[in-house]
Amino acid sequence: MLVAAVAAGSSDALRLLHRRHAPWLRARLRRACRDADAVDEALQDTFVAVWKGASRFNRRSREAEDAGVAAWMWTIARRRLVSTLRKRGSRWIAGPREPVEADTVTGSAEEAVLSAVEHGEAGSAMARLSPELRAVVQSCVLDGLTVREASHRLEIPEGTVKTRMRRAKARLREELA
Repeated sequence: MLVAAVAAGSSDALRLLHRRHAPWLRARLRRACRDADAVDEALQDTFVAVWKGASRFNRRSREAEDAGVAAWMWTIARRRLVSTLRKRGSRWIAGPREPVEADTVTGSAEEAVLSAVEHGEAGSAMARLSPELRAVVQSCVLDGLTVREASHRLEIPEGTVKTRMRRAKARLREELA
């Protein structure tokens, strides 16, 4: 109902949607990125996108609306964060400019997973993939690119990206089973 009201141009509905969803979106984005300015910019861009794209939201049932809206908004927020970080270049990868005490830095969930991928069983299994399959997994999973972006980066058709990803998942399942 709220998204339909936003699509109809209700700024009150957008305000209520923001009040309901902004806190948890900000918290999840902060787990992915420690740059508060980038998170705030991505969050703002998310609600602008919701305002502009509410009419395209596909609601299947009233019961599932809240879950569907949350998933839809999380997808937008995640993509907006990636876009924000891309605009800023690789500065966010390099870490803080000034020295930080090691005890004060808490890694995000994504950093823990990436560390396990690099140094754990998954890393060994990834190393045994062919370079073509590994490049697709790196682009789509670890770098968070869409199929279209991975296709452009790897200079292969989108269908090939999808096929290689399917093959890589099957091989990784076999390796890790």
